[in-house]
Amino acid sequence: MPHDHHHDHNTGNEHRALIAAALTGSFMLVEVVAGFLTGSLALIADAAHMMADSGALILAWLAFRIARRTADARRTFGWGRFQVLAAFANGIALILLTLWIVGEAIGRIGAAPEIDGGPMGVVAVIGLIVNLIAFAVLHGGDRENLNMRGALLHVAGDILGSIAAIIAAIVILTTGWTPIDPILSVLIAMLLLKAASGLVIQSGRILLEATPDHVDRDAIAADLAEHTPGVVRIHHMHIWAIAPGRTVATLHAVLEAAVCEQTAAAALRRRLAGHHGVGHVTIEVERDH
Repeated sequence: MPHDHHHDHNTGNEHRALIAAALTGSFMLVEVVAGFLTGSLALIADAAHMMADSGALILAWLAFRIARRTADARRTFGWGRFQVLAAFANGIALILLTLWIVGEAIGRIGAAPEIDGGPMGVVAVIGLIVNLIAFAVLHGGDRENLNMRGALLHVAGDILGSIAAIIAAIVILTTGWTPIDPILSVLIAMLLLKAASGLVIQSGRILLEATPDHVDRDAIAADLAEHTPGVVRIHHMHIWAIAPGRTVATLHAVLEAAVCEQTAAAALRRRLAGHHGVGHVTIEVERDH
């Protein structure tokens, strides 16, 4: 059954988020200490990412658990939108984090402190391995899920941060040019800012109950009127998403005088579900005069 398939996806995503949270959270402490001992902003930035990511992954895990709860009298659509809220919060956290890194980096470019490239490089390599394992764990989940995408973005940011720290360590060891450390931190922050902004915009559209990007409301209304016998026109149509993959709609259907209301409504529901992916619709029937 579709519901069982969705439930299995969420359970798998939940376990993956928890494993990734444990990996990033445990290594984050190592990077914090190493970053301050070596003087590397790249390591500190990566540790800050991992700290935020660990919290974000725990939030993602909690969101998956809460989303499994069934609907009740007060939450008639269930708890699925909590995952969207978590994705939105993760995106905002990433944006704030990247802005902090940029601010720190700008202050260091003109007066970069002494950096111990050797230990910095070793810790960065180990961090890269940990982040790649966490990414592989998450990548096996449902990548259409906004909450999982937010978690993947966090860990992808950690991977980029580790790579930047490794490159910075190599440059510092071979040339002694320490400004490479904050410069690479800014470049990574810009990449993350773009990805986080996309996540915030997409989850924000769902929270604002906007029509999904892939949906043309007017085209669907015209299609329903054309392919449903007895339907004259569709108006006052609203389409929005409770969560990704859970599209709902309300509409007014103007019917010919002799058409059975129940038959027309059933045909409209079949057309919406079969051709447009709308699984839940509320229909108000009117007669053509």
